[in-house]
Amino acid sequence: MAKSIFVASSEPYSGRSVVTLGLINALIVNGHKVGYFKPIITTGLNESQDVHIQTVLSQFALAATYQDSYIFTRQQAMEYHEKGMDGDMIKLLVAKYRMLEERHDTLVIEGSDFTGEGTAFEFEMNLLIAKNLSCPAVLVVSGESKTADQIVHEALSFLRGFKDHGVDVLAIVINKVDPKMQTILEKTIKTVLDADVLLVVIPYSALLKNPTIEDINDTLKGQILFGAGQLKNRVDNYVTGAMQLPSFLGYLKENVLIVTPGDRGDIILGALQANVSDSYPSIAGIVLTAGIQPDDQVIRLIEGSHHVVPIIAVTTGTFETINAIGNIKTRIKPDNKQKIAYAIQLFEEHVPVSELEERLQAYHSNRITPPMFQYQIGRWAAQHQKHIVLPEGNDDRILKAAAQLIRQNIVTLTLLGDPLVISASVKRLGLDLDMNGVTVIDPNHAGNSEDYAQTLFDLRKSKGLSLPEARELIRDISYYGTMMVYKGDADGMVSGAEHTTQHTIKPALQFIKTQPGVSTVSSVFFMCLADRVCVFGDCAVNPDPTAQQLAEIAISSARTAERFGIEPRIAMLSYSSGNSGIGEDVDKVRMATKIVKETRPDLLIEGPIQYDAAVDPSVAKQKMPGSPVAGKANVLIFPDLNTGNNTYKAVQRETGALAIGPMLQGLNKPVNDLSRGCTVDDIFNTVVITAIQAQDIHEPQTVNQ
Repeated sequence: MAKSIFVASSEPYSGRSVVTLGLINALIVNGHKVGYFKPIITTGLNESQDVHIQTVLSQFALAATYQDSYIFTRQQAMEYHEKGMDGDMIKLLVAKYRMLEERHDTLVIEGSDFTGEGTAFEFEMNLLIAKNLSCPAVLVVSGESKTADQIVHEALSFLRGFKDHGVDVLAIVINKVDPKMQTILEKTIKTVLDADVLLVVIPYSALLKNPTIEDINDTLKGQILFGAGQLKNRVDNYVTGAMQLPSFLGYLKENVLIVTPGDRGDIILGALQANVSDSYPSIAGIVLTAGIQPDDQVIRLIEGSHHVVPIIAVTTGTFETINAIGNIKTRIKPDNKQKIAYAIQLFEEHVPVSELEERLQAYHSNRITPPMFQYQIGRWAAQHQKHIVLPEGNDDRILKAAAQLIRQNIVTLTLLGDPLVISASVKRLGLDLDMNGVTVIDPNHAGNSEDYAQTLFDLRKSKGLSLPEARELIRDISYYGTMMVYKGDADGMVSGAEHTTQHTIKPALQFIKTQPGVSTVSSVFFMCLADRVCVFGDCAVNPDPTAQQLAEIAISSARTAERFGIEPRIAMLSYSSGNSGIGEDVDKVRMATKIVKETRPDLLIEGPIQYDAAVDPSVAKQKMPGSPVAGKANVLIFPDLNTGNNTYKAVQRETGALAIGPMLQGLNKPVNDLSRGCTVDDIFNTVVITAIQAQDIHEPQTVNQ
């Protein structure tokens, strides 16, 4: 998996590009295969593409197209946000990010520009992106025209905003700082900054901040009369040519831009003569205002000169032109190699590159966010497609989920039900369901019903089941679907949208049975919270498990978490934490924890522990200081079904969390239950996790009577 770093700024024109360019250059020099991603772009007037993306791609010759390097324009992102579709936007963003991640070993991700209206929106988006990509941040704060106190306050507020939202920060860069306050600023911030955050202070640079003649001409939309080859001249000062020439000459400074009406031939010629004189500083260029062109005689003199500076004609008046020049904000463009080189040099001089790189390479996040989890499980399921049977083919929700699954090419499906009824429902719902990926079977008229009944009879005759009874049972959708899985005609089954849990899983318990070494079938929910995914178990199957069963549930749940990319930290939940409580219920949890530690000493586990101490770091510090699990638990094992079922539903309803499951664990082949209140998304996700479970079944099952 690629290492990623998110570069964010707190305001426009903070000098974030210096950090991005310097960081990418340093990583490439040190042998990294670097990718660049700017999720949300803003193009200026008369610009078809984001300038900074162009600069990065051209400077480093990255193996990426412009379209690879972003996903949304600012306007598109705002439309998603205004429609309450942030979740959909993040899903698309995660998919694009994962595509880039597969191609590189290091990704530099850049936040938005803050150049439009609604800076609160941009700050929120940057947080949302960094949090959902689970990558650490480098924060850039501008020190331009600010006091030391203002800079410290802004830097700490910016840092706190990211950390409070669960985003880890590797470094904070204070850019464009007055060199006179650099030392005192470093000392002040370091006294209040956490040790895990690297502080970098970069001094103000006129070479990067001040515009070129080209920047000025682009802003003024002028006409270049002379000196087209010198448009990269840097403008450090500007002066109005509105006085007599002798007085005017006294105001000339190095790299000055002269702004004067076009009929002031004396100022124009005097400025050009001063430019070639050793007694005066160099002139950057001249802007002629008010739409007035110089007299023909002046033009002839200029044309005959061998030392012409850029001369631009504009239609605006002198006062308006001066105001426009004063408001110019410069950017590093792809063709300005001098600025690019200086930006990289400035970064190298003031940033401890090796330390920052070490922090990035050492960084590891255990957090997996819901969008990344859903994207990943979808990819896993699609890589090795499995055949899933959905017994409740007459349910509209099942059909809608089936259409999505087939459209995304994740699984192949069998729907149980009357083919005519299902076909009519598909038409009624207006679904784009490609029936080439779907088989429809009516258990009442299936050609293999007798074979299935005979197998069921063989499996259950020792329990008193007769062949006629087996023939009747196999007409039931749960028995027929489960037999498809048992016989290998399907890889897994998902049911329960219209039926009880007992109806769904009873056949599986009767003849699919449990995996070797597993005596307790249990269930988990993947709880997709705002910034992480947790595993809750058991919330659907075992009413009052013994200590041994509870231990087995914990081990199975940890195994499930690992299979789905979650590093398990197990909390054995109870009404007390540690040794603070006594009683039969808490003793059961204490014994279960002991069994897990003895059986699987490699697992991180804590118990008994209360829910708040398990998930809240601040509470964990008070109740169980020093615990490797407390405050960071992501596999939560409930002591009984009453507690587990109510807790998962309370969390789901009160937080808006997506609950994927229940997923049954411990069976020889995957059969999973749905809630009768399930949504289309619930069905979709449960089919996906069932398909992944089926990928782990390698050996054909033997008949176990």
